[in-house]
Amino acid sequence: MARLAPLELDDMTPEQRTVAEEIMSGPRGGLRGPFLPWLRSPELANHGQRLGAYCRYGTSLPRNLSELAIIITGKHWTAQFEFYAHARLALEAGVPEAAVEAIRTGGEPTFDDDAEQFVYDFVTEYFRTNRVSDVLYKRGLDLLGERGILDIVAIVGYYSLVSVTLNVFEVDVPGGVPLPLPE
Repeated sequence: MARLAPLELDDMTPEQRTVAEEIMSGPRGGLRGPFLPWLRSPELANHGQRLGAYCRYGTSLPRNLSELAIIITGKHWTAQFEFYAHARLALEAGVPEAAVEAIRTGGEPTFDDDAEQFVYDFVTEYFRTNRVSDVLYKRGLDLLGERGILDIVAIVGYYSLVSVTLNVFEVDVPGGVPLPLPE
């Protein structure tokens, strides 16, 4: 983290330590990504990590759709750490390798799975126009329902916050790992 000094557990306030311990004891298993910057504001870290837990582990969407929305968001913001952390998870969730590579390099993937194609089209149209067309919205209702669309919106919003945090505070990918996204 180039812009912030490391924050060790022993140096944290009681409020910071409480949030840090909750994050470390949960499914994430550690303090990575946006959490060290966010801990400068324990209230933000607490609310952020809880929203993030929902967006990553609790939505109505299958994991492949969630991870696909996350890597598209990371690519949009050129958030190196975000793309690095979630490209592997997208592959593990079944997103085709060719699609992950096309997203990484700025290409346009195609998907055999209608829901994956919808998520790609929905998120990229939103980032391109700051809106979603009626036709695309209707397609989403038919495929995923209102809650599915809302969950995509939540994922994109949350991971936009994460990506901006990572970029502003220059949170790096682990040492020795090449940057995944072209600059």
